[in-house]
Amino acid sequence: MSAPHRFQQDDDIRRRGTDRRLVGQLLTAVRPYWRWVLAALAALALDGAVQTVGPLLTRHVLDVAIPARDAGMIARATLLFIATLVLQFAAGWAETMLTAQLGQRVMQDLRTRIFAQVQRLSIPFFDRNPVGRLVTRVTQDVESLNELFTAGVVAGLGDIFTLLAIGALMLWVDWRLALAAFAVVPVIALVSHLFQRRVRRSYRDIRGRVAALNAYLQERVVGMRVVQVFGQERAERGRFAALNAAHLDAQLRSITAYALYFPVIELLTTVALAMLIVAGLQGRGSEAVSVGTLAAFLQLARRFYQPLQDLADKFNTVQQALASAERIFQLLAEEPTIPDDGQATLPPRARGTGATVEFRGVWFAYDAARASVEGREPAWTLRDVSFRVAPGEMLALVGHTGAGKTTIVHLLLRFHDPQRGQILLDGVDIRQLPIALLRERLAYVQQDIFLFAGDVASNIRLGRPLSDAEVQRALAEVGAHRVVDRLPGGLTYALGERGASLSVGERQLLAFARAIAADPELLVLDEATSAVDSEVEGAIQRALDTLMAGRTTIAIAHRLSTITHANEILVLHHGAVVERGTHGDLLVANGVYARLAALHGHGGPGVAPAPALP
Repeated sequence: MSAPHRFQQDDDIRRRGTDRRLVGQLLTAVRPYWRWVLAALAALALDGAVQTVGPLLTRHVLDVAIPARDAGMIARATLLFIATLVLQFAAGWAETMLTAQLGQRVMQDLRTRIFAQVQRLSIPFFDRNPVGRLVTRVTQDVESLNELFTAGVVAGLGDIFTLLAIGALMLWVDWRLALAAFAVVPVIALVSHLFQRRVRRSYRDIRGRVAALNAYLQERVVGMRVVQVFGQERAERGRFAALNAAHLDAQLRSITAYALYFPVIELLTTVALAMLIVAGLQGRGSEAVSVGTLAAFLQLARRFYQPLQDLADKFNTVQQALASAERIFQLLAEEPTIPDDGQATLPPRARGTGATVEFRGVWFAYDAARASVEGREPAWTLRDVSFRVAPGEMLALVGHTGAGKTTIVHLLLRFHDPQRGQILLDGVDIRQLPIALLRERLAYVQQDIFLFAGDVASNIRLGRPLSDAEVQRALAEVGAHRVVDRLPGGLTYALGERGASLSVGERQLLAFARAIAADPELLVLDEATSAVDSEVEGAIQRALDTLMAGRTTIAIAHRLSTITHANEILVLHHGAVVERGTHGDLLVANGVYARLAALHGHGGPGVAPAPALP
């Protein structure tokens, strides 16, 4: 199954009927604005009541004023009718403004809640969910809820009130004509029910297709360099065209349903009006219906059928919004897989001091939860890893791809928690620390540098209250000031998305400046110099030597030249520590590390170069 279809299926939440829990959650979201709701309902009730005045005035003029040739009565009726139109306009304007503001305010609150929720979720959640799907939650799904308030529930309640008011008035004016008008209602209800079922399926399909389009587009735009380098433009256009065509088909099915529904309703309305005329003309003698009454009934009938027709459409708006609400509240109910309930504290640190980091018998597997359900042994990524790094020392991690180096870093950052063993920071299990406290003590520089769209200064500060002088000092420590000085505007230069306007080496220099500006006690370097040339690497290494003084450093490196001075080097193989020691000790041991060093041209005397790791 291709990825786009997987996105679509994952996003396709099938609902049946109205979920009371969802309604309760929506009411909770609306509760702060209950005064707006009451005001909108009052405006709708006034609009519905005013709509009954026009037909009554018509009957009075035709049956009383015109036969009596009373021009004054006609003039008064005309002025009253104009007044009702003005009042109806005011009520409609108030209802539109109130429901629009209600919808916008609820949307603002939900978007804020969703963004805050996304920020607190653990990294594994983002591994499972495409970015495009999450963007759909904040855009299309929230917009559906706006339609729920502006054209759904509140307006639907207004339609119901109008139906009841006009229906009661029709029965009061002439119950025989009222029954003739009501005769077509069951047929309209049946047609509306069939329409609802058809459109509900179309809406469900459209939502899945939109999520698939967003996910696919986001992934291909981010990976555009790969697409172009491997000449996949035509193939990707074909895949996107297939997704786009599927979305078009879903939209056309919805349009077809609407194109059939409204003409059928219009036909039924016309038939009902014809039945009214026939019923009105069949009367004899005292049972005859007056011209005024018949004219009033024709107006009332049109006002009666219009909200009845609209209710079917509003019902589908509600169904669509409830499906979106389910997705939104499902996301809001998502709990982080990494609990943040630690209450422990760390002793205050003096500037320029490091931390003690210790791994004690750590085991970790990415598939541990699934393996537990399936009753099998997990595929361990780390196996009984133990080490200790004292303040001011540097620990280096080396090994082939997939050996577990980056997993060690991710566990230290609490992107995941180990299934066995402990990770200690200054003697405290990091699971007992608040995550914010843990992460404010360290700085992380990864291989894939991420810079935000914004100016240089904001990317160095990352919200910290640093002056321009402090930012400049951080840049100077890693030699990045020369890069910034060449940029138009210097610190105020606006970077492109992900720092695309800079070279890889320049982005890495800025990432080092960002780490230095944080003044951490623990540095975590994940292949931090793997993509820079030797000259830039030398500049960074000189800056790091100063930065690491008195601080603790854990570094992953493929370039062994950057870690030859490490206090201890761990050699990982298939998740286990197979060798440990200094650079010199490991060369003398003539094992896995010695073969790696030989491959990189750092072998010592008597080291036999080997083609690969065991």
